[in-house]
Amino acid sequence: MERLCGPELPFWEANQTLHADLPDLPECFQLSVLSWLPCVYLWAVCPIYLFYLKRNNRGYIMMSIMNRLKTVFGLLLWIVCWTDLFYTFHELRQGLTQPPIYFVTPLVLGMTMLLATFLIQFERLRGVQSSGVLFIFWFLSVLCAIVPFRSKILQASSQNEVTDKLRFTTFYFYFSLAVCELILCCFNEKPPLFSNVVTDPNPCPESTAGFLSTMTFWWFTRLAIKGYKQPLENKDLWSLNQRDSSKVMVAKLLQEWEKELAKAKSEENLSSQAVYSKPPPSTTNHVGGGGGESSPEEVEVLLSNQKAASRQPSFLRALIRAFGPYFLIGSAYKLLQDVITFVNPQLLRMLISFTKQKGAPDWWGYSLAALMFFTAILQTLILHRHFQYCFVTGMNIRTAIIGAIYRKALVITNAAKRSSTVGEVVNLMSVDAQRFMDLTTFLNLLWSAPLQIMLALYFLWQNLGPSVLAGVAVMVMLIPLNAVIAMKTRAYQVEQMQYKDSRIKLMNEILNGIKVLKLYAWENSFKEKVLAIRQKELNVLRKTAYLGALSTMAWTSAPFLVAMTTFAVFVTVDENNILDAERAFVSLSLFNILRFPLNMLPQVISSLVQASVSLKRIQRFLSHEELDPDSVDRKNTATEFSVTVVNGKFSWSKEDPPVLQNINVMVPQGSLLAVVGHVGCGKSSLISALLGEVEKLEGEVSIRGSVAYVPQQAWIQNATLRDNILFGRPYNEPKYCCVLEACALTPDLEVLPGGDMTEIGEKGINLSGGQRQRVSLARALYSDTDVYLLDDPLSAVDAHVAKHIFDNLIGPEGVLKGKTRILVTHGISFLPQVDNIMVMVEGRVSEMGSYQELLKQNGAFAEFLRNYALEDIIEEEEATEDSIEEEELFPEDALSNHTDMVDNEPVINEAKRNFIRQISIISADGENPKSRSVRRHTCSQRKHSEQQEKKKPQEIQKLIQAETTETGRVKSKVYLEYAKAVGFLLSVFICFLYGCQSAAAIGANVWLSQWTNDASTNQTKENVNMRVGVYAALGIAQGALLLANCLLCRAYSMLRAAKLMHHNMLQGVLRAPQAFFESTPTGRLLNRFSKDVDAIDSHIPDNIDIWMRTFWYTLNVLLICSALTPMFLIVIAPLMLFYWWVQRFYVATSRQLKRLESVSRSPIYSHFSETVTGSSVIRAYGRHSAFVLMSDMKVDENQKSYYPGIVSNRWLGVRIEFIGNCMVLFAALFAVTGKENLNPGLVGLSVSYALQVTMSLNWMVRMTSDLESNIVAVERVKEYSETKTEAPWEVEDKKPPPEWPMEGNVEFHDYSVRYREGLDLVLKNLTLSVKGGEKIGIVGRTGAGKSSMTLCLFRLLEAAAGEITIDGVKISELGLHDLRSRLTIIPQEPVLFSGTLKMNLDPFEKYTDEDLWRALQQSHLHKFVSNQPAKLDLECSEGGENLSVGQRQLVCLARALLRKTRILILDEATAAVDLETDDLIQSTIRTQFEDCTVFTIAHRLNTIMDYTRVLVLDKGQIAEFDTPANLLSQRGVFYGMAKDAGLTQ
Repeated sequence: MERLCGPELPFWEANQTLHADLPDLPECFQLSVLSWLPCVYLWAVCPIYLFYLKRNNRGYIMMSIMNRLKTVFGLLLWIVCWTDLFYTFHELRQGLTQPPIYFVTPLVLGMTMLLATFLIQFERLRGVQSSGVLFIFWFLSVLCAIVPFRSKILQASSQNEVTDKLRFTTFYFYFSLAVCELILCCFNEKPPLFSNVVTDPNPCPESTAGFLSTMTFWWFTRLAIKGYKQPLENKDLWSLNQRDSSKVMVAKLLQEWEKELAKAKSEENLSSQAVYSKPPPSTTNHVGGGGGESSPEEVEVLLSNQKAASRQPSFLRALIRAFGPYFLIGSAYKLLQDVITFVNPQLLRMLISFTKQKGAPDWWGYSLAALMFFTAILQTLILHRHFQYCFVTGMNIRTAIIGAIYRKALVITNAAKRSSTVGEVVNLMSVDAQRFMDLTTFLNLLWSAPLQIMLALYFLWQNLGPSVLAGVAVMVMLIPLNAVIAMKTRAYQVEQMQYKDSRIKLMNEILNGIKVLKLYAWENSFKEKVLAIRQKELNVLRKTAYLGALSTMAWTSAPFLVAMTTFAVFVTVDENNILDAERAFVSLSLFNILRFPLNMLPQVISSLVQASVSLKRIQRFLSHEELDPDSVDRKNTATEFSVTVVNGKFSWSKEDPPVLQNINVMVPQGSLLAVVGHVGCGKSSLISALLGEVEKLEGEVSIRGSVAYVPQQAWIQNATLRDNILFGRPYNEPKYCCVLEACALTPDLEVLPGGDMTEIGEKGINLSGGQRQRVSLARALYSDTDVYLLDDPLSAVDAHVAKHIFDNLIGPEGVLKGKTRILVTHGISFLPQVDNIMVMVEGRVSEMGSYQELLKQNGAFAEFLRNYALEDIIEEEEATEDSIEEEELFPEDALSNHTDMVDNEPVINEAKRNFIRQISIISADGENPKSRSVRRHTCSQRKHSEQQEKKKPQEIQKLIQAETTETGRVKSKVYLEYAKAVGFLLSVFICFLYGCQSAAAIGANVWLSQWTNDASTNQTKENVNMRVGVYAALGIAQGALLLANCLLCRAYSMLRAAKLMHHNMLQGVLRAPQAFFESTPTGRLLNRFSKDVDAIDSHIPDNIDIWMRTFWYTLNVLLICSALTPMFLIVIAPLMLFYWWVQRFYVATSRQLKRLESVSRSPIYSHFSETVTGSSVIRAYGRHSAFVLMSDMKVDENQKSYYPGIVSNRWLGVRIEFIGNCMVLFAALFAVTGKENLNPGLVGLSVSYALQVTMSLNWMVRMTSDLESNIVAVERVKEYSETKTEAPWEVEDKKPPPEWPMEGNVEFHDYSVRYREGLDLVLKNLTLSVKGGEKIGIVGRTGAGKSSMTLCLFRLLEAAAGEITIDGVKISELGLHDLRSRLTIIPQEPVLFSGTLKMNLDPFEKYTDEDLWRALQQSHLHKFVSNQPAKLDLECSEGGENLSVGQRQLVCLARALLRKTRILILDEATAAVDLETDDLIQSTIRTQFEDCTVFTIAHRLNTIMDYTRVLVLDKGQIAEFDTPANLLSQRGVFYGMAKDAGLTQ
């Protein structure tokens, strides 16, 4: 340095700098180091940056005023620097020789300024709007220039004149220009021309944000404010960045994956050539993995040994290649952050030693405080940059994997499809892709954690020597403990999930069969069952809570235990070891750094293991075989045949035996070919072969022109009906109407609530089978192609509809005449009209020819006809007769008077009701052949009433939903509710305990600071044992308090609250009146019982626990800092205000973002499972790419709300950590100002606490946010536990005598009833009396009030006026259970619950097994049950699925026989039971219930012709009431009905 500066300018003077009260740096140092620092930086970064700019061109930016200014200033700076240089030359000429530094520095500076100016322009041409590189350069320049700025003024003032006037002036010019450049650098340029920012309606501000804004995530603030003012909606979200979109990401990954496949392929081929020089030409229909030909079997045999060696394509490699580079940038940030983390403990050490030195100049302390603040800020910015990179990588990986799986699923072969079910593949998308996403966020910890641990141990060793090992040993011992706890916890979680599932399943059944439960008065039995499962679930939760308490204690006490053992060992090992403040608090802050990587490592490793499993699964799926697009030749134009197959041999997969053999088919252009044969003879396989869906083992298939395909099971998308038919083609009104007409869909549209814009549910749930099939046909017809492949489209529709479709669509006179059509069919009646018939037998073509020819041959076809013909012809005749009868059966006026039964029938819950209204009542077909002609009348009136009705329930529905989704803040009332459930005193006590535990922790550290002060007063030897003892005691007290608290809080009080809340909700729901279940969809109730109860069980306690801990911790830090330096209180107020403000903004925005994200997630998966089921249709119509685009859009839509979610966390992190860093700054500053009366121990204490507070502030906000989203569950659960209840189940003073009713007399006095408030009366002023033992039949049209009458007896409907008495007792005064258990009903829909048969017959276990067997004997189930191995313990599945409907009906009869009450009500279920069973039931009732009063709602009149009396209801009033014989002779309404049924002439 002496050479450069010369002898009179020394490089460094300690007296002038470090030890002076007014420090100043020597001129040589200023000229060399300070001037060169920015230059060195810029020249070092420049090559990398230029390379980056060459690669990334965003289009150029127009010259703006700002850009011109920057350039001008840059040139001016260059001129100023070189003025100095020329001035030095000038002085040389004058004979003043200056040291070389005066030449070098201006030269270097000038060159650098030119470089900077060049960069300004180059960036403009490359479209950079704001430059980080230059910002840092100007910042460094200004920073380094501040020192000479001060020292030049100091010099001038000390000498009273300016010695070197020119350099003085140029320097201030230089300084002001550099400051201007820095200020200009903070602003943004306009976006480049032609960039998509200009065209995008709502671009993400990130792309145009400046460097500072990007680093601090300032650009997010606008959204945070918007979200705070009102809940965010989808339209407020920014569109996704181009680079994160599916289009870019998926292509990137697939490109790498293709390379991998190609590589694996080429290696395989190389090895195959070695053994088998010339492989024979391949004949398989197959593309192995992705492209190229797979070698045939013989080669594979030879290669088996080498195959093992040849590698599989590795998906991991593809992932790394696609996303590695971007991720590595994040890793680089992480490395930087890890290093900076360790700067602060060193600074803390210097600060403490500074407070010890009495004579040290004050500016040391201030600069240390400033440095601490600066490193903390730097660390914050770098850490969040790193997180941003990691999270974005995770998001991209998820996008890419979902896209890759979706694309693959569209092209895999059937064999591959069988190996993974739809559910599994959806799991690949949801679970496995999610695992990668979770892993990327922590992946860097794999190398960063060991690095941090090693660095921390190195510094600790320096500090405390070998005693550190004791502390490390404690840490290492804790790891296996935590691992064991984690494993146990996972096991418990699985167990808890099982209980939860079974509880939800049971709840589902209870809600579906709630009407039956009420009718039988069985609520209590089922309530007990649910509570029993719930109790088991709570027991598991309690065990989990015990473990959780242990693990929390282990982690919270870990740093303390480690510190204690280390310090104790350190002090006791050697007399001379003195624990002073520096050592103690620096070690503590290092131990705190250690805590995080040690805590995280096990988690990272476990998530790594999970991800590797996922990786294998995804890789296996992506390596599946794909369909060969060239197996069917579509370009064939030579022949006049439009479909030809020449000796085709096909199988479903290579391994399977062939399903079709030597098939030869030639279909002439424009002809209609029918394919017939028995079930399973390969008809559908033939169609699949023509589509190229099956393996072609040998032969040729060619199809001329485009194809339309109607599969056997119609595939319907979840879209509007019109979209289903258009299937991506443009809408053309006349053509569309013609299609609807031909497919007989016009009448159906009039019934559907929205016409052809009705949204069709998943899998076409709100269409009947026949409607689905016809929509599928309409899609084929609209697509207007050359060849139509119709796989049995007429099976699902009615006979006369089938005829209509054949005549108007498929047949020789139909719309499709002149097109080539291949029709697979079972319908014999159409065969005479087709051109050719092909008969298939066991995978071969047995005969082919026209109808007449085949009949003459008298072969397989003739036999086939004999089997089928009879049934078919009979069916057709019935259909026509039915429709004729119907016309008379419903006179028009009758129809207009009754609204449809659906609106009065309370059985069906809301969701079902909307569907049913759309479907079956007036369904198009199948279920009820009569409906067709009726609909012709209904349309006009229904349309009208439909509109009115749709409006009412819709609006009510809306209200309900609006109440349940909470937006905005949660009311404090809800927190009080929860506290009440826990118990007020307990809640207060728990808060107090948290405070105590925190106080103990702080106490221990205060004690430590006292202990360290012994060092300064030299009393270390005397009271070592006392110091260690008290320190240990305080620490252990903290651990014990924590444990006690966790157990009291988690394992006792909060579980008690959970139990209580669930119990109250269950009680409330079971006590609710029937009307409640109609207005509330089951799904919503189940959601409360699963999701919300789960939140109360596990999430809320967790959140509260962490929140309380961090809250008390933060509070204590503030208290300590304020106690030591009361000045701190002044700072706390504004900081807390800022904190509160940030937190409010964040919570409001992030809560809504989470909601939006979860709402947009499920469409991805539902669309996918839909696609997988319909892949053959999608391929046949060639809509492959359109569906891929749809899926991409759905994924992008989801990521659109996920991305701001990530950024909101970063935004919050930067702001909260800024508050924490300010606390560090002020704690250090106040320590410096008050160092005279503070001892080093306390300084160490307050600063090391301040360093820790950032973390807890951050957690506190996160937890507040989580708690707010979860505590809503309390409100939602409470809402249902306070539903309006029905009348009490038992009324003590009105209990009927045990044998009541003796006679069975039933009387109605002036009785009226309505379903709900505000609806019309259903029964009006009924008065009738029935003697005991009479048999009464109740008849009437739909909606006349028949079912209502039975519901009134059970008081499912309460009287609007009048009363019913049974044996002289008014039923309205009894308890409901007393009343309902004395009546018996056999309901219309037989409902069974999952459980044993015994439980279904007798849930309260009142009867003996003999009674049960007798009942089964009488109900004709005896034979069936005794043949079962389990006998009475036969397990019924959910809803009794494993019994036939008839058997279920008989079980209901057995229930009735068991109860054997004096009054029996039959809601006759005709749909379910065949005539034979019906007769059985009737005869059993006649014999067994001879002396009982029986009410039967009759649908088949013949069952009640021998009853005592018949009651005819019309519009809720009695029309006729007399014996059947008298009624017939009166020739009134009843006579008309009997005549229609053909019972009288």
